[in-house]
Amino acid sequence: MKISAIPDREFLLPGNAACHGCGSSMCLRTVLKALGKNTVLVVPASCTSVYQGMFPGSAIDVPVFNTVFAASASTASGIAASLERKGIDATVVVWAGDGGTYDIGLQALSAAAERNKDMIYICYNNEMYSNTGVQKSGATPYGAWTTTTWSGKKEHRKDVAELMVAQDVAYVATASAGYLTDLYRKVRKARKKEGFRYIEILTPCPPGWKYPMDRTVEMGRLVVETGMWILYEYENGEIRLTGMSRAIAGGRRKLRDVEEYLLPQGRFAHLSREDIDVIRSYVEKRWEKLVKLAGGVHAAPAEFYV
Repeated sequence: MKISAIPDREFLLPGNAACHGCGSSMCLRTVLKALGKNTVLVVPASCTSVYQGMFPGSAIDVPVFNTVFAASASTASGIAASLERKGIDATVVVWAGDGGTYDIGLQALSAAAERNKDMIYICYNNEMYSNTGVQKSGATPYGAWTTTTWSGKKEHRKDVAELMVAQDVAYVATASAGYLTDLYRKVRKARKKEGFRYIEILTPCPPGWKYPMDRTVEMGRLVVETGMWILYEYENGEIRLTGMSRAIAGGRRKLRDVEEYLLPQGRFAHLSREDIDVIRSYVEKRWEKLVKLAGGVHAAPAEFYV
């Protein structure tokens, strides 16, 4: 798909309060172009609830409902039911950070997925609570510095996309701020489906990850090219690698070493050689698992946890 195919109309307006180089705002701009004007956005507490602006002004040119951390999926469920009852054709979309998804909002997310509510849930994952001061979340990777893991996090992150696959929802996809046409295509596909759909986007954050603001796209590509983040889709009971991850699995591109991704970021500056080896081993293990599941093997949920 060519970038020229993406519509010119903007739904995330210029002059908003996002940080320079913000991966989240870059991706939200693309997501809204893919969704179009008949969209209702549900935004829990997050960076987006800050940079969208204060009522009655808004930098987002579709209806937005701001809600608390824990209730975004349940709020969207109610809005979707109301619109259906009134016969209004609109796509209800949750746009939540990893804090509101992996931690505080997980219960409502899982319940909405179980009920197969007709909505799209999008998690923009910058691997920490950025807007409240860079605290760790359940998505923070092993070894990363945050203000609550100042010597480096000692646990690997959990994976909510895999949890959604285990719940066998209508559609699951992963994306990255480094590949916006891939993100646009996946959102368009999700829009055409019915039932519960989940998309998770890795969105680099310059102040939290401690890299220069002009390297966001580069970080979004390196995380995929080193296998730290894998692009895939799940639908009809099968996983399929996409984009750069598919090219690597097919032997058309080489997997780059994790150090190329870790070393430019200040949040990993303290890592020892042993820490890097732990991360490299984790990446290799997870990469082998996803490639195996995508190799025509039916994705029985139990296979993720063997």
